Amino acid sequence: MIVLMPYSPEQSKHWQRLAQLAESAPSLSIQALCQDPARLKGYSTELDGLYADYTRHLVTDEILTELRALAQEAGVASLYQAMLAGQHINTSEDRPVRHTAMRAAFADLPAGLAPSLEAQREQMIKVSAALREGSWRGATGQAMTDLVVLGMGGSALGPQMVCAALPEHCHPDLRLHFIANVDGAELRRLLSRLAPQRTLIIVSSKSFSTAETLRNAASSLKWLAQGLGIDKPEATSHVLAITANQGKALAYGLAASQILTFDEGVGGRYSLWSASGLPIAIAIGYDSYAAMLEGARCMDRHFLAAGIESLPASLALLGVWYNNFLGAQTQAVVPYCERLGLLVDYLQQLSMESNGKSASRQGEAVQVATGPVLWGQTGTSGQHAFFQLLHQGTQKVPVDFIGLSQDASSLPEHHREMNANLIAQADALAVGRASDSAHRHYSGNRPSTVLMLDALTPRTLGLLVALYEHIVFVQGALWQINSFDQWGVELGKELASALLEGQAKTSPATSELLRRTGLDRPG
Repeated sequence: MIVLMPYSPEQSKHWQRLAQLAESAPSLSIQALCQDPARLKGYSTELDGLYADYTRHLVTDEILTELRALAQEAGVASLYQAMLAGQHINTSEDRPVRHTAMRAAFADLPAGLAPSLEAQREQMIKVSAALREGSWRGATGQAMTDLVVLGMGGSALGPQMVCAALPEHCHPDLRLHFIANVDGAELRRLLSRLAPQRTLIIVSSKSFSTAETLRNAASSLKWLAQGLGIDKPEATSHVLAITANQGKALAYGLAASQILTFDEGVGGRYSLWSASGLPIAIAIGYDSYAAMLEGARCMDRHFLAAGIESLPASLALLGVWYNNFLGAQTQAVVPYCERLGLLVDYLQQLSMESNGKSASRQGEAVQVATGPVLWGQTGTSGQHAFFQLLHQGTQKVPVDFIGLSQDASSLPEHHREMNANLIAQADALAVGRASDSAHRHYSGNRPSTVLMLDALTPRTLGLLVALYEHIVFVQGALWQINSFDQWGVELGKELASALLEGQAKTSPATSELLRRTGLDRPG
């Protein structure tokens, strides 16, 4: 067993040295650094369909060496080995962390995990094939044409992001709809356009107790019951459940054959690699879904082999440099591909729910800044929204630009213009432009990374998502926090439940809000 020792990064000699180097960082020039012919070789990586250029950063070889030494001292590699070995590195919930295992080759799995994962994949293959072939029939004998996925957080957002990114791979006769928000107007508007006889409801909830998901499920089942003229639609082929809690799904009234299960060691924001990825397999076919798993597996192997010198570790450490030493509290992600619009939302949850923590793995107060605010929008739209702040604002915001070398789905002249804008923005942020007019002066020296996919395919999308997962992992490990729980979301949910039940103690201000919304009266 790998023993993970308590560690305080701010007490490290490497941390202290980085703090000293940060004092002279304002004198660094990205433009000057990039004139070194050797910089591109040392600050770029090409990996199986992904090219990363991180030359445009306020980082020298000395700074990067100290950052890597800090990661080594913090036990980043040991924590990853512990995760792969199935140790309970999710300490607050006393669980293993198994999202990488869900996409691993069977030979690489911890002992005893292969049979359950094989059964999970076989069930996904069977269900997705039946729906794609039209052999999955409803109560009236009709094939399904519309699938409504009810989930919250990663249970819905991961599959939704992938389906939005890969529309050209999706089945032409199946329409997937994703409902996460408990806003009934959205659900009502969707169901009004669908035929119950051809609709499958997929309830995706790890615990099968998520209040918002179950509320949406109850309303959807009521709509099915009325439309089909049956009492218990949950017992028919119109409803599937995806969960780590089979017992609750069975108690809800679903048959075991309608329930796909996955390991409780897979967190919601990482769950698209598990049975929660069923909507993806239905939409793009299991073979394409498997290609996405293989892309992620490629990044896993790269990270395992290269360790703190890997691409994700290098990008993670750049983030630590800006967050902890240069005071950058936010990071922007800007994909120059409209189909990757939901990727920003997905990465926002991945990063901020994972590393927005103030307690260490040992339950003590963290003494350093942890997860930055991650935000963004697709280019070129973002250029006409928040790029003003990026170029001339008083805050330094590191930016990740994501582009496609080739895009068969686009028009050639449009794609050339997209890539020209991406490259121009990266250079403009780095170099700037002097002017006698303060309003026209661009200071430059603003950092960015450029990530270029050869093309947007299931494989390269898997590679990209896994890259960011490992970035989050490295940063959480260095900060000594548990990146795999999310207790911060619980308090508000508990208070909402108490308010609905009339059990909450309230202030005068809260009582007035209850009166104005009608929550002071029985529902």
